[in-house]
Amino acid sequence: MPPLANRFKRLVARIIDALLVSVPVTAVFKAAMWDWDPANWNDGRSTSLGIIIAVVYFVYEGLMLTHRGQTVGKMVMSIRVAMLENGAIPQGSPGWTRAAVYNLPQVVPCCGVLFWLVNVLWCTWDMPFHQCIHDKAAKTVVVSTVQ
Repeated sequence: MPPLANRFKRLVARIIDALLVSVPVTAVFKAAMWDWDPANWNDGRSTSLGIIIAVVYFVYEGLMLTHRGQTVGKMVMSIRVAMLENGAIPQGSPGWTRAAVYNLPQVVPCCGVLFWLVNVLWCTWDMPFHQCIHDKAAKTVVVSTVQ
């Protein structure tokens, strides 16, 4: 098994992926809703945009993890997702489970964001594999690709 990935690299990879997904989705959404003002958070369209971004991110991450074990952000940061038991790419169910547990709870009003926050912070105190809840659900770890 390669060494575990640095938490900072994991964070930067997530930021890259979030921008890669949210910027184009928001641009298309804005173009489709030409009179939409993102500053008007009382408008239901902001909630719709959040749900669309979460679903698109789920599909993006699920496809990337099951085929490559990496998203674009993880490629840039030289890290990948591996199965805990053998270091293999999380093909099939584990890749989709990991993506679902990370992305889909965010669409649940109020408590979804709280779960997401606890999920991503979990790796700061988890020992010995520094797994987040989405890693534990899929039985995966994030490892370095640099040898």
